[in-house]
Amino acid sequence: MSASSLGTGDTGYVSGSGWHHMLDITLSDLPYLQPIIEESFLDWKEECAGLLSSIAGEWAVLRPDGTWFTGDPQLQDYFSAGDDPAVSDLIGSGSACAVRSEHVLGGRTVCAVPLLSRTHGDFFAALVSVTKGQDTERARFMTEAAGIILRSSFYRRFQQIFVTDLEVVYEQAAKEARRRSLLFQYVKRMHTRIDVDTVLNEVIESVLCVYPNADVQLFMSQDHESNHPLVKPLLLHHWQEEIYVRTFMEGTLTIVHNEAGKDAESEIGVPVGGKQGVYGVLHLKIPREHLPEIDLELLEMMADAGGTAFENAKLYEQSNVMIHELRMINELTQSLSKSLNLTDIYQFANQELRKILRADYCCILSMNEELGALEVTTCNAPWLAKEVFPKEYGVGGYVFQTKEPLILADYSEERPAESKLMESTGSNSLIATTLIVNGITRGVILMTHRKKHYFSYDDYRLLQTLSSHLGLAVGNASLHAEVRRMANRDMLTELYARHYLDEAIQQCQSRDFCGSLIVVDIDHFKRVNDTYGHQIGDKILKQVSSIVKSSIRQTDIAARWGGEELAVYLPGLNIEAALQVGERIRQRVEQETDPLVTVSCGVSEWNWTHERISVESLFYRADMALYEAKNSGRNRIVTEQAESSSE
Repeated sequence: MSASSLGTGDTGYVSGSGWHHMLDITLSDLPYLQPIIEESFLDWKEECAGLLSSIAGEWAVLRPDGTWFTGDPQLQDYFSAGDDPAVSDLIGSGSACAVRSEHVLGGRTVCAVPLLSRTHGDFFAALVSVTKGQDTERARFMTEAAGIILRSSFYRRFQQIFVTDLEVVYEQAAKEARRRSLLFQYVKRMHTRIDVDTVLNEVIESVLCVYPNADVQLFMSQDHESNHPLVKPLLLHHWQEEIYVRTFMEGTLTIVHNEAGKDAESEIGVPVGGKQGVYGVLHLKIPREHLPEIDLELLEMMADAGGTAFENAKLYEQSNVMIHELRMINELTQSLSKSLNLTDIYQFANQELRKILRADYCCILSMNEELGALEVTTCNAPWLAKEVFPKEYGVGGYVFQTKEPLILADYSEERPAESKLMESTGSNSLIATTLIVNGITRGVILMTHRKKHYFSYDDYRLLQTLSSHLGLAVGNASLHAEVRRMANRDMLTELYARHYLDEAIQQCQSRDFCGSLIVVDIDHFKRVNDTYGHQIGDKILKQVSSIVKSSIRQTDIAARWGGEELAVYLPGLNIEAALQVGERIRQRVEQETDPLVTVSCGVSEWNWTHERISVESLFYRADMALYEAKNSGRNRIVTEQAESSSE
């Protein structure tokens, strides 16, 4: 058998028509053949065990340059020298050769055959046999036969490497396909979710489905309460010690390996974010032995998809909230604009604010200019109704003074000031804002709830928006009240106008038992104007009006009846009591005016026993009494029945 038969046209282990049989080595592969040659040599010795047992000898595989590849250890020192004649002839001629080495190997036969690549016939190794008691021809034949088998073993190992590589590639491709399919289905499900809770639940359940051996939690920084037990708030206390907080702060994937031993585990923190930032952290704890199973890239992609879906759901939720808020603001504004009565507006605002913000208590304080203090205008805690507090007192005073809105999550832990509302109602959460009317702070709105951390930032912001609309309604009602006040008042004396007095008396006559009317006239008023001028005359009118107002009850009504004449209606008083009031007015005018003037008064009364009860009748009888007082010498009081004089 020639050496060429070892390179082409051979049969056995290397025959076949499969694609893998076309694979071959090149000269550039020679530096990397050591492991394959060693493994092939061991396979060859195992396959040829029967043949080798019948041949007393040793075997070696050398490189094309004659240096050692592998073989029986006892030959390594000899062939490492690289000066064996058979090997030298093989390298020189490229054909099988056999020589007897009498001196060095003790008369044994050394035979070397080349191993050629099957495609191009490149010389890549030499099989060398050292036998004893064999002639050279037989030794060469046996070595060539052994070379064929060794070459087949080599190519089998060579093909096995490619098959193994293909298996790895196939497994990676299959894994990538599974990952892509999983990610596609996951993203597809995410894109169909528009509810925040559903998105968070899907993230948790999908990660648990992929990695059932992991302890999974999702920490979210948003002020959103999820019903899933594995979704928890991300608190930034002692953040250096928590991997999920560090991941949130740095915005990058973090892995920490805990203590070694049988309880060794690894922690993984994956940021969950969108276009606007990081919203939370996906936190996994997994036993160390399962860590290689974790696909970090897949986790990051799932977290990114979850973050984007959460962001979209949150934006959708916020848009719905904004639409709802705008609708509520519109409804509130329309309802507030239906009334111009301040009491009704405050009462309605109290009810609506509690309903909109789901609060337990609402308290609206307004500035009482006369007292210089904050007064409880409306509150659903009845024991606080009409309470008056110094404008520096409590949370309401704090907000009023600073003119800044306030939110308290836990009143027991953080309180800028004491609060009777919070303490008497057992509330823990509070939001407060100023009530601004026409650009001026006129009061404070306080909303409370018994539960801690109840109000969100959205509630805090919404209250500020609603307060501006309430301030506008209060401003309109106040302006309307001022216009009505001006229409019902005399501008000079600030007493009520005559038409208001007429209406008030008419209402009293429809509901009361009795009442009295005093008509007051300044004596010789024309002489005062002629002597001192009209400005002094106006001054006298103001002085007399002030004396009248300070001499009657708050329920009594004083009005300018016309010119220098004033009228006072005393609901519920008979003529005797009215006479005492009139006398008090007469005496004070005589003593306190400057320049001194006097007044004459006419008094009349009505009660339910009278046949004719009317405003006109009451005024007519009082006017007649006044006429009598004027004709009797002035500076006196005359009733419709009797006369009282003090000159």
